[in-house]
Amino acid sequence: MDDQDDRGYSRAPELEDLVALCEALNKEQVRYVLIGGFAVILQGFVRATKDIDLLVDSSPENVRRIKRAMAILPDNAIDLIADDEVEIYGVVRIADEIVVDLMRSACGIGYDETQGRIDLMHIEGVPIPVAARSLLIATKQTLRPSDAADVQFLKALGDHRPSGKD
Repeated sequence: MDDQDDRGYSRAPELEDLVALCEALNKEQVRYVLIGGFAVILQGFVRATKDIDLLVDSSPENVRRIKRAMAILPDNAIDLIADDEVEIYGVVRIADEIVVDLMRSACGIGYDETQGRIDLMHIEGVPIPVAARSLLIATKQTLRPSDAADVQFLKALGDHRPSGKD
């Protein structure tokens, strides 16, 4: 969901941003899984990313929890979305200080289909539900060159799994 236009308003997220966001999401008991570039980075691929991609339960109740959690971001851009927008549109981009994409599904895979396909990684003491290698590969079946590179890396990992330890 990369968009060149966001660069003037938002900066690239760093690991500290991801940790702070996930800590807030966990505090609100949000149902989410980290996918996209940051998930690939946590699997060990050294690459840049422009945003944080979250596959979420798109129910209005969960989106309300997401809104409370994302209020930690300085511009509170999340307050501009309605509780049903993730369900209606499928992907909602929140361009705050950092960009966060909230997705109802990725390549046809919804939040409910992620169960049993998640690596719980602990980064700086914060548990982060990260899409496991097979799930990441399934969510990267696109025509984007960056997704093709990610899939190539993930397939080369074989049975190696990151430790997810601090």
